[in-house]
Amino acid sequence: MPNTRSAEKRVRTSEKRRQHNAAIRSTVRTATKKVLKALEQGDVAAATELLRQATSRIDKAKSKGVLKANTARRKISRLARRVAQQAQQA
Repeated sequence: MPNTRSAEKRVRTSEKRRQHNAAIRSTVRTATKKVLKALEQGDVAAATELLRQATSRIDKAKSKGVLKANTARRKISRLARRVAQQAQQA
C-alpha cells in the first residue's frame, strides 16, 4: 500500500498507463493475427493489405513507447517475410 500522497498518485497513473499500453499491444496482436489468418487461407492480396495496416499499428506502438524499436522492426520484418514467401509460392 502506498504511504504518501505522491505514491498514491503514482499507483493511479501507472495503472492508467498499464491499461493504455495493454490496449495498444492488443491492437498490434490483433493486426498480426489477421495477417497470419489471411496467409493460412492463401489470400495473398488481403494479406498484403493487412500487412500494411499491421505495420502502421506496430509503428504507432513503437512511437508511443509501448514497443522498443528493435522489437517493432523484428515483428514487421517477420510478417513481411512470410507474406513475401507466400506471394512467391502463389
